[in-house]
Amino acid sequence: MSDSTSPISQQSPADLPRVLGASQATAIVVGTIIGSGIFLVPREMMQDLGSSSLVYLAWIVGGLLSLFGAMTYAELGAMLPYAGGEYVYLRGAYGDTTAFLYMWTWFAVAKPASIAASAVGLARTLEVFPSFHFLLVHVAGTPLLGSQIFAIVVTWLITWLNYLGIKKAGNFQLVFTVLKAVLILIVAALCFASVSGSWGNFSTGLPGAMGGMNGFMEALIATLWAYDGWNDLTMVAGEVKRPERSLPVALIGGLLAVGVLFMATNAAIQYILPAAGIAASPQPAVSALSVVAGPRGAGFVAAAMAVSIFVSLNGTIMSGARVPYAAARDRLFFPQFAHIHPRLKSPSTALIIQGLLSTILLIFLSQFQQFFDLAIFAEWLFYMLTTTTIFLYRRKYPGLKRPYRVWGYPVLPAIFVLCAAAVLVASYTSNLRGSILGTVLILLGLPVLWLVRKLYGASIPMEHGRMY
Repeated sequence: MSDSTSPISQQSPADLPRVLGASQATAIVVGTIIGSGIFLVPREMMQDLGSSSLVYLAWIVGGLLSLFGAMTYAELGAMLPYAGGEYVYLRGAYGDTTAFLYMWTWFAVAKPASIAASAVGLARTLEVFPSFHFLLVHVAGTPLLGSQIFAIVVTWLITWLNYLGIKKAGNFQLVFTVLKAVLILIVAALCFASVSGSWGNFSTGLPGAMGGMNGFMEALIATLWAYDGWNDLTMVAGEVKRPERSLPVALIGGLLAVGVLFMATNAAIQYILPAAGIAASPQPAVSALSVVAGPRGAGFVAAAMAVSIFVSLNGTIMSGARVPYAAARDRLFFPQFAHIHPRLKSPSTALIIQGLLSTILLIFLSQFQQFFDLAIFAEWLFYMLTTTTIFLYRRKYPGLKRPYRVWGYPVLPAIFVLCAAAVLVASYTSNLRGSILGTVLILLGLPVLWLVRKLYGASIPMEHGRMY
């Protein structure tokens, strides 16, 4: 096979079934991105910027950067629509070691910590309801809080749903993502219909905010955290029907829909609360609905947050298991992770191990959020590296079929790479200790890779391998 044609084989043995339609794929994008972030980050952004107009500028810039990344990933995903997403693109461009370190980071740290953080976030959201106050107390005879047990149960409930097959998990994602969007729009409508609101709040400011370029970068990082998760769809690309069409539509259309929902929610909050009120509230959306409808309003927002986190958790568990699965299929990880359930057609072993790692964090590491913070550095490092692969593929494999080509190439991908590098530098300098530890965690994958190679020999070359 000519190197100018393709980095991989165009023939595929039996694999995970392609059963997800465009609507389910879009729901994975929307449902995974929208977690609790939109309900919480307005406070941080106002503290950083102190101005409503600058807050919207940060939302717009963050949304555009995420869109540029999603457009680039849409070309890569439609071109290489296989399980593992970024792992596949990195391996084809930069080889086994880079791809393995990406897989190791997601498998060992990023995904388990994200799952654990979401599950605990769900428990803490439900604690506001009297019927869930048992989550605040220790379970008899154990050092564990009720919230920890609850988080573990939820983690395994969603893992079991995905174990039953991605079709069921995808349908769940679609139904509850629609419900989530409806709840968010209701929150916005209640705010704008309230006599307690004022358009004058949009012109208020916050004296003493950080301001300047540092403040804008901090707010931008907050928006990028809120938009984070759009890349997860590429990890399940091997199970999407008509990926050449569905992946670009879902990535770009889903991110645009998220942007509309985020801007509407932020505007609704600002219509009710002045800048100082937003900056002072740990949960601005809850505070806004409390003004509008009292305790019932606060409860409605808490319920919307719970649904939002629950759906996001499903997308995270679904996508995370496909990365070690893909590496194992290439003999780049322990072969047990490549096991597909013979009847349910799910990567069952990868799902179970992922659930066990998340459970360990929930039981033994009460400060696992620190591990999640470490992963932020790694995430942006790999976002940047993955986006650079589009330049290599365009140059080295011009004959590879590209059902979708990113608009604005090479400018838009280059802008994303440069901005990702800036975010990476800002993240590294603002959390130097965490970033260094994050680097160490990535490099700890090297001895694991050495062990895998010693046990199982050379990996399957991409040019002679299968479609993932």
